[in-house]
Amino acid sequence: MPVVLALASAAAYGLADFVGGLTSRRTGASWSVGFLALLAGGTTTAVVAWVDPGSPTTTDHLWAVVAGVGNGVGTGFLYRGLAGGRMGVVAPVSAVGAALVPLLVGLGSGERPSALVWLGVAAAFPGIWWVSRPEVDAEEHAEEDARPGHRAAGTLDGVLAGLGFGTLFAGLGQVPDSAGLLPLALNQVVAAVVVAGLAAAVGGEWVPRSLPVAWGALAGLLGALATGLFLVASHGGYLSVVAVIASLYPAFTVLLAATVLKEQIGSGQAVGLALCALAVGLVAAG
Repeated sequence: MPVVLALASAAAYGLADFVGGLTSRRTGASWSVGFLALLAGGTTTAVVAWVDPGSPTTTDHLWAVVAGVGNGVGTGFLYRGLAGGRMGVVAPVSAVGAALVPLLVGLGSGERPSALVWLGVAAAFPGIWWVSRPEVDAEEHAEEDARPGHRAAGTLDGVLAGLGFGTLFAGLGQVPDSAGLLPLALNQVVAAVVVAGLAAAVGGEWVPRSLPVAWGALAGLLGALATGLFLVASHGGYLSVVAVIASLYPAFTVLLAATVLKEQIGSGQAVGLALCALAVGLVAAG
């Protein structure tokens, strides 16, 4: 069941990134899209948590704050990278980072997955990388991507986003089932504040000022659902395993782009999708 929940989390994250990334690119308002997404997710989660508040401790809230800082950093820099047309650099770097950080934290805390699960993890990392690398516009953007400044900016956004999402997964993995959903709501609200602060620091606009930006709210609801599914999955399985499965979200974003936007899936992405499928099968079998 943890693997199924983690896979559902990846699907929800993939859909959230599809909606949020597309909105950021079309509006050019990545910071305000990210802020609205997190605020909408946090508000909705708080309403649900009011019905079933659980019994969170001070430690649980502190971990939620740590996870919220990571969530805000990850969302802000991922959306900035996508809006800047650096998907080919930002997406794979961020997704690998999101899987690697909680994997190391889980192993450091004593988790020891089986050999079959390790094979699945080994297949997941190249799968995440290849499925995140767009090939359709390779010639069109080759000259632009070759510019040192463009590639460096994409790499920086990807590293920061990956560290942020990895911190989100690792932090939430420390919150027990008895804490309920209040820490999850706190995580989302803290993330929204972090996005606003980062935007102000880099001179970005975080206040939503146009109607199309409202699509960010839908991305936020999907993101909150994904985070909630991950939280439940981490209660029943190894953090080092469920985080890797949840980090397969780029595969779902690519499939949505191919289905909805009719984007062609390149040969490298097809290999990545196959590796992601193999990873899920091996982890489930293990």
